[in-house]
Amino acid sequence: MTYDNILVDHAPPVTTITINRPRQLNALSTRTLQEIHDAVQAAGNDETVRAVIITGSGERAFCAGADIGELQALETAQEGYAHSRSSHQVLFAMEQLDKPIIMAVNGYALGGGMELAMAGDIILASENAAFGQPEVNLGIIPGFGGTQRLPRLIGRTRALELLLTGDRIDAAEAFRLGLVNRVVPLAQLLPAARQIAETIAQKAPLAIALTKRSVYEGLEAGPRAGNEAEMAYFGLAVGTADRKEGTTAFLEKRQPEWQGK
Repeated sequence: MTYDNILVDHAPPVTTITINRPRQLNALSTRTLQEIHDAVQAAGNDETVRAVIITGSGERAFCAGADIGELQALETAQEGYAHSRSSHQVLFAMEQLDKPIIMAVNGYALGGGMELAMAGDIILASENAAFGQPEVNLGIIPGFGGTQRLPRLIGRTRALELLLTGDRIDAAEAFRLGLVNRVVPLAQLLPAARQIAETIAQKAPLAIALTKRSVYEGLEAGPRAGNEAEMAYFGLAVGTADRKEGTTAFLEKRQPEWQGK
């Protein structure tokens, strides 16, 4: 598959997707979002891929936000809703992917760029990264899930401060708030993301998928329903050939050979 606005590096067990609009600071046009969606789904359907990395081209920006030209063209509430809904669907699909998505944030992650990052499962940031939801400065609110994912990641009051002021924070503050997992020098960003991806790729693929499903379902439904989901997914995991292989390999003191079954 060919793309106009992204680059895809398929190097099993990891696929790396790079937003490639450096002159626009990797802004998220509708086409760019659709290409990200298509590439993520292709990775999800590829049995040789066990993890996905998403990053931005160049050193200045992971993604500086939505395409302002497209926002300017929106005239009605109905058009705004449709634009937001289509973007939400892309990020929902990322959360629902059975494989982990690691965000390697280099430079600016603002507005839609920060929202894209938060839709990943693990977020790494380079030391020059900067995060912010500046939508109030444009007379709008976040439209790609920012008002929902940010409070879940850093808490209501801290999230509201960022959402209502439009202020930016640097990578160190993002780490302190719990927004990102780790901060590394820019030159080490992709190697660090690859290392995490390859570590996860060594685990049982069904266990990874079921863990991810259980976490997201619990976050959406609440602790009681989340615990019920965990019980159900634990049961599914116990019934797999990979569980039998994993416990047998542990007792035999050898590395397991996963089949994804």
